[in-house]
Amino acid sequence: MTAMTLRSRITARIGRSYLSRIQKHGIGSSTVRLLPDDLLMMLRRSGLDPVDKLARTRAKQPVHKVSLPFGMDAWVITGYQESKAVLGSADGFSTDFAHLATNAGVAAEQSPGGLGFSDPPVHTRLRRILTPEFTMRRLRRLAPRIDAIVAERLAAMEAAPGPVDLVKEFALPIPSLTICELLGVPYEDRADFQQLAMDRFDLFASTTAPFGAMSESMEYFRGVVREQRRNPGDGLLGMIVRDHGDDIGDDELAGLADGVLTGGFETTASTIALGSLVLLRDPDVRERIRTDDAAAAPFVEEALRYLSAVQIAFPRFARRDIEIGGVVIPEGDMVLCSLSGANRDAAYITDDGRFDLDRVPATGHLAFGHGIHRCVGAELARMELRVAYPALVRRFPAMRLAVPQQSLAFRKLSIVYGIEELPVQLR
Repeated sequence: MTAMTLRSRITARIGRSYLSRIQKHGIGSSTVRLLPDDLLMMLRRSGLDPVDKLARTRAKQPVHKVSLPFGMDAWVITGYQESKAVLGSADGFSTDFAHLATNAGVAAEQSPGGLGFSDPPVHTRLRRILTPEFTMRRLRRLAPRIDAIVAERLAAMEAAPGPVDLVKEFALPIPSLTICELLGVPYEDRADFQQLAMDRFDLFASTTAPFGAMSESMEYFRGVVREQRRNPGDGLLGMIVRDHGDDIGDDELAGLADGVLTGGFETTASTIALGSLVLLRDPDVRERIRTDDAAAAPFVEEALRYLSAVQIAFPRFARRDIEIGGVVIPEGDMVLCSLSGANRDAAYITDDGRFDLDRVPATGHLAFGHGIHRCVGAELARMELRVAYPALVRRFPAMRLAVPQQSLAFRKLSIVYGIEELPVQLR
């Protein structure tokens, strides 16, 4: 054994021990201070915009290495083309949960399964099972239900006295109800759904709290899957059970359901809330959305790019020494792509910090990722957003913030960016 190999094993062991202590006691400000600012900058915002340092870093070094505590390294990717190259290279980079478990000292059995933490051929087989349920033909059956959910929320808001919190009363219920409808699980479990989905994106309580939330969510969905085996319903889980039977195991099916919840709930809710803030602060854009049906689709695409609610992609691990943006990333190293940074890159799109409803091109952004791990529910999210925004401003054309904009509280150090509350006067 070489001295370098021995040193690597020792530092990895110390790192796992350190992370184990965090798992027990949580992460505080002192621990955050140990993390390099070049890593934390990807999780920070200034209102709706990435912090200035991210743009400066992207211009100077779109691919660069950061040193983590106890000798662990990661590569930060902030450029559009560089991020696209990483996300699009399934043979060059792995998302297998085993890599994350090894590097973060997390038990392998805490893996959520599903598409996000698997590689081909497992990923290929699971995506082939799931993709037919997300074709536009299948999704059209949800369109009337999405319309009804939005209408129900608007009616409830109109009946409420005083200011209304758009996060609680509008942004959260729409994707939560839609996913319950999609999966075929009871909506009375919505509170647990919301908490489990949000916990995994909170980096303040504990670095391993997301893994605990994954375990709880998986346990819940295992129960749902067992029930669907006995009595298949009309939702996604029931359809997969009928079409594939024992070709997909209970854990695999629970993992797919958990992935749908994770990928489709908090991300869409945050985008609805943040996009509503865009409408509140820009009367001209709000009026176009209210009066022009054709404006909804480009507004949604610009909102997805501009807001980039999912700030970083799933961690990747280099399968071999591989060159990205003129820099060689060694085999086994972790790579983190900044989606918010890539979507503001001048190499992809001219961006002066403005929200531009007429921006060209309107698509090509990385808000849903890229490559084999691109969000399978992208079209469902678009359906919800295209209904929610116009319906909101048409029902409440005089809607305005109920508090000064500077007093709004945004999420800190979170993989999925969001706003805590968005109180508005509707009339």
